[in-house]
Amino acid sequence: MLDRPAQLSTRYVRTPEAARLLGISPRTLEKYRCHGNGPTFRKLGGRVVYAIGDLEAWADQAACSSTSDPRYVEARAAGNAHR
Repeated sequence: MLDRPAQLSTRYVRTPEAARLLGISPRTLEKYRCHGNGPTFRKLGGRVVYAIGDLEAWADQAACSSTSDPRYVEARAAGNAHR
């Protein structure tokens, strides 16, 4: 379990800022959220928020060194799965 100061220091952003940080449109991020292939999010009251660390972790999962990297094929398929 996280200690109290660590929990309180987590920075959360709403969908538009999260999308800007990732370099995608807010609508794309909303679609990823609905289809379950986007970054982890939290629903606080009526608002959807993303922890900066979760956005970074999700983006890091798509890191590839070349187009022949097996992760590239997976990342490309995930991005095209629900068009």
